[in-house]
Amino acid sequence: MFALKRRTRGEAVFDGVNVLLMLAICFVTIYPVWYVLVNSLNSGQDAMRGGIYWLPRAFTLDNYAAVVDNPGIVTAMGITVAKTLVGTVLHVFFTAMVAYAFSRRELIGRNLYMILGTVTMIFNGGLIPTFLLIRDLQLLDNFFVYIIPAMFSFFDLIIFVSFFRELPQGLEEAAKIDGANDLVLFLRVVIPVSLPVVATIALFHGVWQWNDYFAGVIYITQNTELQPIQTFLYRVVAQNDTSRMVTAAAGGITKSVTSNSVKMATMVVTTLPIVLAYPFLQRYFVKGLMIGSIKG
Repeated sequence: MFALKRRTRGEAVFDGVNVLLMLAICFVTIYPVWYVLVNSLNSGQDAMRGGIYWLPRAFTLDNYAAVVDNPGIVTAMGITVAKTLVGTVLHVFFTAMVAYAFSRRELIGRNLYMILGTVTMIFNGGLIPTFLLIRDLQLLDNFFVYIIPAMFSFFDLIIFVSFFRELPQGLEEAAKIDGANDLVLFLRVVIPVSLPVVATIALFHGVWQWNDYFAGVIYITQNTELQPIQTFLYRVVAQNDTSRMVTAAAGGITKSVTSNSVKMATMVVTTLPIVLAYPFLQRYFVKGLMIGSIKG
């Protein structure tokens, strides 16, 4: 039997302060989200009186009806889903293919490439040169502006390389004895046994693709039908672009809908999918950060 160590008074105070500090951080983090949710479920006209902090005072779903009835948000959601799926698949495949080459010790100039790649993680060309490049590539107002510039990430390459270097050499040797070339070896041997890191990078990039609004703001200047849901949210919140939704709501739903209440509902609709998915994906993020850190 092991005797339980009795905590000193200083340790008890330290633990109590830590608990209070964590509770305060949780409150500061969670309450703004709760405030937006509560106001999105409250009548806009009633919310103008103020005083709504914890629960809806005049519950209604008219704000969400106004958002859903807007064809722009449906189109934006479709663009977001498409760019997340296509962008994630191509990013994982292309980055994994380059990383496999980097993991080969016989690659000439590998150390130089690693140094050059590491520099790009710290320094970049800047917004204006990037915009000019995108323009010269004729990717402005083009769906592939979400895909092509994001097909490769050196940070993700490092994670892939760390995993590939831990694969048993016997797998590759057996495949080469059977006559497999490098491409067949990569597609039929390396990728199937690397599903943990593939899933991790897919989650990393998928969440980034879903949350990215900047590309839509900068590179989608004319064809607003190509804007993703986060860009749609940005324009609703930052540019007060809710007049059409409020007008439609007043004519077909109810006059309780206001510009501010529609903003709140739009914020909930655009962020809810990733918020619901993230708790189930968090363990993959932690696992991805630990890949290659422990070998054994």
